[in-house]
Amino acid sequence: MKGGRKNLKRAVEEESLTIKDGHSIMQVLSLRGSNLIEIMDGQGEKSLALFPAKFQRSMWIKRGSFVVVDASGKEKVLESGSKVGCIVSQVLFYEQVRVLKKSSEWPEIFKSTVSDGCNASLQGDTSQQEENESSDDDGLPPLEANTNRMKPVDWKSDTESNSDSDTDS
Repeated sequence: MKGGRKNLKRAVEEESLTIKDGHSIMQVLSLRGSNLIEIMDGQGEKSLALFPAKFQRSMWIKRGSFVVVDASGKEKVLESGSKVGCIVSQVLFYEQVRVLKKSSEWPEIFKSTVSDGCNASLQGDTSQQEENESSDDDGLPPLEANTNRMKPVDWKSDTESNSDSDTDS
């Protein structure tokens, strides 16, 4: 195993994280492909960041993940016309996020989004439980007709047609 990957794994195992000058905590909004991600900073501004290739096989991110970004030269880069303003320097995992939320380094905008999301999900769960108790179909959507199969043809047998004609005459 190369030294680069060993150092990455050591950095992940450290729970205590200090944010250096020029670095900031940002939230991942979407994955754009080609190692580009859309991020939101503590002021609510959206920008693009580069997710380095050294993280590809060892760390994964998804929407809502938190990352530490080196945004020291962001203004100069954006003025020059480049769309990518910063580079991801570290991916934050659950334990690290939990520790940072208690510290003063955690941005206020992320504190409000996390707590609102938890309250909304709890309220949604209780309303869904009430609906499930009151409905007979257990909250399942109505079944739709299968359009991939042809409907069977109803053939009347000769005995049915003969019996019908006998009763008519």
